[in-house]
Amino acid sequence: MAIEPGLVGEHSIIVSEEDTARASGGESLPPVLSTPRLVGLLERTAHQAILPFLGEGQSSVGTLVNIRHLAATPVGMPARFRAELLEADGRRLRFKVEAWDAVDKIAEGEHERFVIDQSRFNERLEKKSLSIGK
Repeated sequence: MAIEPGLVGEHSIIVSEEDTARASGGESLPPVLSTPRLVGLLERTAHQAILPFLGEGQSSVGTLVNIRHLAATPVGMPARFRAELLEADGRRLRFKVEAWDAVDKIAEGEHERFVIDQSRFNERLEKKSLSIGK
């Protein structure tokens, strides 16, 4: 089955302490959903949306993230993430990504992923690791 534009994935969480800027960056930061965690959840949402369409031994990797983090989300508040496939050009997939909490739109932007052959990817990764003596 082909991956077609219009495909939508959604994911929701309740923001926890582990998701916060304070948890990842230190006590001087506020206890709100961190930008790195936000980006990771948007990437996950896009990847999960395409999983049912991937063949045996395939996965995907993120290659571009262009996100605006628009509003802070406190611990305990729900957050919803959405990825809509805008373009499928061979192995390259371009998504519109957005997120909302219970009050505001908290993020918007674009995300690109590439479909990969896991065994080929792992071979290249192993070769790279060997180049540093691992």
